Amino acid sequence: MNPAAALSLADSKVAVLLNANAKRVSQRVHRALSHVVPEDDLFFSRCTSEARTIARTVVDRQYRTVFTGGGDGTFVSFVTEILDFLRGSALPTPRFGVLKLGTGNALAGMVGATAGQGILDDVLRARAGEVPCVKRIDLIQANGRATPFAGVGLDAAILNDYGAVKRRFGNGPLKKLASGAPGYAIAAATRTLPHNLVNRKMPEIEVVNGNGHAALLGPDGRPIREFGPGDVLFRGPAQVCAASTVPFYGFNFKMFPFAGMVPGRMQLRITNVNPMTIVTHLGSIWKGRFRHPNISDFHVEEFIVRSNEKLPLQIGGDAEGYSEEIRFGLAPKQVELVDYSMFN
Repeated sequence: MNPAAALSLADSKVAVLLNANAKRVSQRVHRALSHVVPEDDLFFSRCTSEARTIARTVVDRQYRTVFTGGGDGTFVSFVTEILDFLRGSALPTPRFGVLKLGTGNALAGMVGATAGQGILDDVLRARAGEVPCVKRIDLIQANGRATPFAGVGLDAAILNDYGAVKRRFGNGPLKKLASGAPGYAIAAATRTLPHNLVNRKMPEIEVVNGNGHAALLGPDGRPIREFGPGDVLFRGPAQVCAASTVPFYGFNFKMFPFAGMVPGRMQLRITNVNPMTIVTHLGSIWKGRFRHPNISDFHVEEFIVRSNEKLPLQIGGDAEGYSEEIRFGLAPKQVELVDYSMFN
């Protein structure tokens, strides 16, 4: 956290970028925000091309603080576009705020963003320079996108299945049930879990260290074994192979208890735990306290996942299809997040 830097939050205008396709980004939310943000600083995106145009405008106008509204995937989309436009430029990278308008809200929860009418207070505080600090985080680059977390395996399979459920029921009478938390539950119960019960064999993967150093972590998060460039970190069956620079997935699920401990490193977690063990220890797993011989944790800069079968991929909590090989690396620069956690 950097309180001194946060004192200058009011030194320029604040932009608010909303994803019109997000469940909680309604016309009512848009109208409410229009009362606290000048129309010229409030943007509404419906597709990738509109997001790219908005990002270009944000860079050209040199906004010092940029809020995204629509969940972690919305943050990933806008930040990726903005950083792409800034590549090779001497212009400063804006600070980013996260409005609690998504489903899982991993980043919004981490920085203490508020829900409901509280989103207006979050924006007003930033415009008035009344935010006490910012949080600096690294980002991961995967498939050309900048994200706080990404991975392959069971979590990504659920997200891909969730997308299929939304496409099937999203425009009918079951639209409400097919989106948000109920949609995830339906996807897991009707597609992901039945598939895994029929196909009990876990995919075989190989995880290879990239050009940086890596370390296997012990139960307390301290390094117990070092690896060099090109070394094999893991080879075998795995349910999940995911990495993050922040501790939480959505819904305050502390999937990565050692993320953020070392600047310039992401936490890589590879799991192959019996489903019944997961069910019986769900509470400690959710809080990030569960340890198991079949959970391998690393601090890494870059790694490659390979498999002889296509693996489901998720980036920032959004399904990204399937791939046999994916490279994960750290973005060249950290970003600053507007942090409201001291208000909570």
